[in-house]
Amino acid sequence: MALVGAHLVPHAQEVSLTSEVSRLVELLELRSDSVVVDLGAGDGEVSVEMAKQLGPASRVYSTDINAERIAEIKQAATKAGLTNIVALEGAPSSTNLPEACCDALFVRNVYHHFADPAEMNASILRSLKPGGRFAVLDGPSNAKTGVPPAERGSGDTHGVARDTVVEELKAAGLEIVTVLPEWPGNRFMVLARKAPR
Repeated sequence: MALVGAHLVPHAQEVSLTSEVSRLVELLELRSDSVVVDLGAGDGEVSVEMAKQLGPASRVYSTDINAERIAEIKQAATKAGLTNIVALEGAPSSTNLPEACCDALFVRNVYHHFADPAEMNASILRSLKPGGRFAVLDGPSNAKTGVPPAERGSGDTHGVARDTVVEELKAAGLEIVTVLPEWPGNRFMVLARKAPR
């Protein structure tokens, strides 16, 4: 927060995170009692904002493969006074979540780090309830297409082409709902869903 005159004004980043999460809540069709997963949550900043917006009857699984990040997520939830965040250690090719446990799942700046997208997408599909939604928020690679998964996480090929994400999600059995070429932070958004029963 910045002090302007006699008023506290949120920094631009705080405002944009709040509006980004609000838009994500809408696109994922989340309700106050939804179960949602922030996969690869890092320090938990987005999980905390999501948990605040959805309210105490919701559940936000905030996962990461790094134990130190899990500790940071727990600390952020405690500091924010939130009891609806569950910090959970994930794995490189698995959500480590029960089958059909969540209404929605999202990854923000994480998809391009999947070393085995087919295996991880299969795990995501299993974790979603029928009709559940999956959003990929990521940045494009300079190479555009044809970059092997192991080379997406660094160097000149850092990122992933949105067409690649679409192809990989379809191959996993997910239905593409929409593709938004512009998303805050120089990212795109691919929204998919698990077929309803």
